Amino acid sequence: REFLRAINQFATTLTEMFLSNSDFELQLWNNYFHLAVAFLTQDSLQLENFSPAKRNSILAKYGDMRATIGASIRDMWYNLGQHKIEFIPGMVGPILEMTLVPELELRSSTIPIFFDMMLCEHQLTGSFSRFEDEILRRLDSEVEGGRGDEQYLQLFKSILLNCCQSHPELAKPGEDFVKLVSGLLERLLDYRAVMNDENKTYSMSCTVNLL
Repeated sequence: REFLRAINQFATTLTEMFLSNSDFELQLWNNYFHLAVAFLTQDSLQLENFSPAKRNSILAKYGDMRATIGASIRDMWYNLGQHKIEFIPGMVGPILEMTLVPELELRSSTIPIFFDMMLCEHQLTGSFSRFEDEILRRLDSEVEGGRGDEQYLQLFKSILLNCCQSHPELAKPGEDFVKLVSGLLERLLDYRAVMNDENKTYSMSCTVNLL
């Protein structure tokens, strides 16, 4: 809780003193995002890994600090304004890692950051290829490391499709992107599920689908 208070103080100072064009400090903001994501993903905050009694005790005393810091990260991202493009594709991986944490409120509030990244890059370059390449690359290693599940797949699809449909210029490329990422995630999850399966035929089928 003390670390959370300190990180929030950093956020306030960054916004007040290091955000305007003349005072903007890329490295400080980059450090903030990496620190906040590292805090959010630390083992001691992953409540689903604890016994029900311990989990309930922590929630009663502290609440779920992941949702709190996740909301702060989201707000700080939107505060960046015209500086967002300087964090694409560098922040795609950390944001992906954060959204994969299995907490519904956190996922629902932070997955829209991906659309904002797409929109930001598209407005400057006419495409979002750097964002797309990075998320495809990072998704592979994250799922292999045990992250991601069916709930995430469905949330990712529904949230990003709704966002894309609200912007005519991104409707078609956005839909194609969501289909591509969803298809890859589905195959990665299938592959992970059968890695230790004794049914070699099914394992081979999943491998072929993924390839």
